Amino acid sequence: MAKTETIKWDAADHLNNGQAMAAYLEAALEIGDPALVTAALGDIARAKGMTQVARDTGLGRESLYKALSADGNPEFSTVLKVIAALGLKLTATPV
Repeated sequence: MAKTETIKWDAADHLNNGQAMAAYLEAALEIGDPALVTAALGDIARAKGMTQVARDTGLGRESLYKALSADGNPEFSTVLKVIAALGLKLTATPV
């Protein structure tokens, strides 16, 4: 049997505009898993440029990488700062 060669897929490589970023975050929010939402924010921040997001939020780049990983547990204020720095906004709608 022939081996199948795979390549690493990174969501950040495909988040190249605001619409894609918003749709990606919205999908993570709909699933409702906090770790997934945090990781999605991390993917979007990497796509935008973590250094720039760190500057825009006033937070350290390394601490953002840690907070926005699947294992991260950022404070809500950090989440709001990151969302604003990404050019997105958090909204609520009735279910």
